[in-house]
Amino acid sequence: KGERVLVTAHSFHIFTATRFATLAQAAGIEGHKLVGQQMIGGSKVIQHWNLPDEKQKAKPLLSAGEVDVMTMSPHVYLPDEGINHFVELGAKANAKMRFLVQHSWMPWDGWEGTDKVAKNEERDTRSLDIVRAANLKWRTNLEAQVNALNTKLGREAVFITPVGDAVLKLRELIAAGKAPGLTKQTDLFTDQIGHGKEPILALATYCNFACIYKVSPVGLKDTNSKLDEL
Repeated sequence: KGERVLVTAHSFHIFTATRFATLAQAAGIEGHKLVGQQMIGGSKVIQHWNLPDEKQKAKPLLSAGEVDVMTMSPHVYLPDEGINHFVELGAKANAKMRFLVQHSWMPWDGWEGTDKVAKNEERDTRSLDIVRAANLKWRTNLEAQVNALNTKLGREAVFITPVGDAVLKLRELIAAGKAPGLTKQTDLFTDQIGHGKEPILALATYCNFACIYKVSPVGLKDTNSKLDEL
């Protein structure tokens, strides 16, 4: 069945919100509904929680029990208390609610400090080992918070959407010359921060869709995407 989905996001995630509907339709899923979306650039989840009432979209929807699946996209700074607050509020109103926390790809291609790229073109010449190490650190920190939340709830309600791992895999395929149509790392990014071009936008959407509906996106036509199919 279609799910009522709430998306809270920064720029590495917000684009997924309006793309789910066409994938759900392609998969034969009826009743998908985007009940709300909330965007803050470069945000931690706690910033979404702390929005003033006049700008707050997420809390009223959760309190009313009008959400089946909520997506969140934390920054690298973890633990993020905003995740805990939203899970507590949503689970209280809807005992079957699920929460998806996106593990995004690494901004600036490295952890804070000297590992970060100064310009986008550096991605084409430096080792992916730096990205692998940063990606693992971020995911490990996120796993610790998610596991603790599920233990507290007494059920598996909070899940990680592994977009960072998927993007890293795509980058490894490019480096190995095995990604048709993609020849260099900068084919994926628009700037040194790491905002995604269409291949990453499509891949991140597929990952989130698969986690929402537990349906493989392979072969589904996404009419929002410039890519014909996955």
